[in-house]
Amino acid sequence: MEVKNRFRQFGLVGKNISFSFSRKYFSAKFQQLQITHCDYTNFDLQQINEINKVFSIESLVGFNVTIPYKEQIIPFLDSMSSEALEIGAVNVVHITDEKKKIGYNTDGYGFEKSLMESMENLPEHALILGTGGASKAIEYVLKKNKISYTFVSRSPRKKNQILYQDLSHQMFKQRLLIVNTTPLGTYPHVDTYPDIPYHYLNEKHLLYDLVYNPETTQFLKRGIEKGSQIIRGLKMLIYQADKAWEIWNTQP
Repeated sequence: MEVKNRFRQFGLVGKNISFSFSRKYFSAKFQQLQITHCDYTNFDLQQINEINKVFSIESLVGFNVTIPYKEQIIPFLDSMSSEALEIGAVNVVHITDEKKKIGYNTDGYGFEKSLMESMENLPEHALILGTGGASKAIEYVLKKNKISYTFVSRSPRKKNQILYQDLSHQMFKQRLLIVNTTPLGTYPHVDTYPDIPYHYLNEKHLLYDLVYNPETTQFLKRGIEKGSQIIRGLKMLIYQADKAWEIWNTQP
């Protein structure tokens, strides 16, 4: 809980994050809950080594982590939660009173909660577009819920990864969850979108976009045109942010 008269610094670590949701969201939360002596700042780093400047802030309690540092942050931490270890990516860091830097992953929580709210019957298979840090949380949730999956990448490097041009009509004949974990479509590049065969989409498909700005991306719009169900990224973002706030205020 908040300690009276103790200033607490929070923030977001990422690259080119001036349009990020987090600062506005947490600033509004502070006002709504009438929390004083708190601030939320964007720490826009051009390279991960600059994180040491952030860690040197005496009042720092915790921060969110976004693209491209969800994996790069790990060597700078003292420990990680079991879930973050299994996922292999961190999007929340908590600084304890003893100045220990602990990594957590709330992306998986946000994705799973928003997915379960939107679907009564989960599909048997999913396509994960992209192989960055965010995709690892999606993989974790799909495994947990026994949904098979295939990664789609511009440069596959591992088993169970295919090229976009390898997406076949046969794959789209089943009930299918398609999750965009890439930044394609993010403001201000709103006309970009993952290069999947949208002409194969139909009402059996669910498109989930982790991009939240704009609210309805080109990826989602193309799904709507084909009758597919969609889930916007804002819901996941809110759930993972609220979980981060819980961690910062309840973890030892």
